[in-house]
Formats: sequence, structure tokens, C-alpha cells
Amino acid sequence: METVEETKARLAAGHLSGKGQATPSRKQQEALNKRPLVPDDRKLAAKQARGKAAEARDRARVGMAAGDDRFLPQRERGPQKRFVRDYVDARFNIGEFMIPVMFLVILLTFFPDPMVQTYGILALWAFFLVAVVDCVILGFTLTRKVKAKFGEPKAERVRWYAAMRALQLRPMRLPKPQVKRGQYPA
Repeated sequence: METVEETKARLAAGHLSGKGQATPSRKQQEALNKRPLVPDDRKLAAKQARGKAAEARDRARVGMAAGDDRFLPQRERGPQKRFVRDYVDARFNIGEFMIPVMFLVILLTFFPDPMVQTYGILALWAFFLVAVVDCVILGFTLTRKVKAKFGEPKAERVRWYAAMRALQLRPMRLPKPQVKRGQYPA
């Protein structure tokens, strides 16, 4: 603690308070905080803004492809969804080939023989039914596995997510598959 004599000596020496300088006036402080609303070179500012936005988009694209939760949409975040994605990606799904089969049927419709066209459409419908049955089985299997692993009542919500992922071609899935076929999650 400072004695009375020490206090008098400090004040007589002209020392200011503890911060060592005078408090700036309001006018000085506001002048320090002022920035122009419009930059001097608007073209340069727009170019810099576009560059920053492009960089942010690239970061988000790479993060989403890698499965980083920060960059995923809300519906694809969380450990349950990651488990579902990994399970679907590790599995052989019949629905993956829906688009190539549809393309083949479109090519078959160009044949002049109506029997070829009819068999092509029937084959497409049969393939579609098999893919739907495969997705239903996948949904029940995943619901059971998610309940066993996480024990949450939200497990029912993964069926549609799993089916939609199973119906996409593997290279076109986002986020990109993080596991190889046969590497089922634990």
C-alpha cells in the first residue's frame, strides 16, 4: 500500500493515472473509428470481394466433398448420418444402376420392333421394383443398426436419407464416399 508521503511525491512529480496517457476526446476516438462507406477504388474492392467469395466457396466445396460437418447441410450432419453414409457406401446397392438402366431403356425405345420396346419398359419396371425392395430392406437394416449403436428414437428418420443415397451413382454422391465397398462401419 502507498503511504501519504509517496502519494504526495507521485502527484507532485506530475505522473498521470495508471494508463500513462490522457483519455482521448470523443471526437478523436470517433475519427479513429471512421472508415469510408464506399472504397476509393470500387473495381478493386469488387474484385477482392469476388476473390474472397470464390475462396470461401472452394473451401466449402472441398469440405463438403470430404464430409466435414462444418460444411455439410444441416440434414446431413451428425454421427448418425455419417454412419448411414458409410454403411450405404460400403454396400452394393441395386439402385445405383437405375440411371444407366433407364438410359439403356431409352435406347431400346428407338428400335422399330414394338416387342423390344415393350420388353425394355417391362425390364425397367422390374428393375425399379427390385431397387425399391432393396431400399426397403436397407431402411429396416439401417434402422436396427442405428438403434443398436446410438440407442436414439431418431433412428426412424434415416430410412429416406439412406434410400436417396443408395439410388445415386457412387461417383455422384455428395459428400463423397469415405469408405470402400465392404468396409462397413463398426
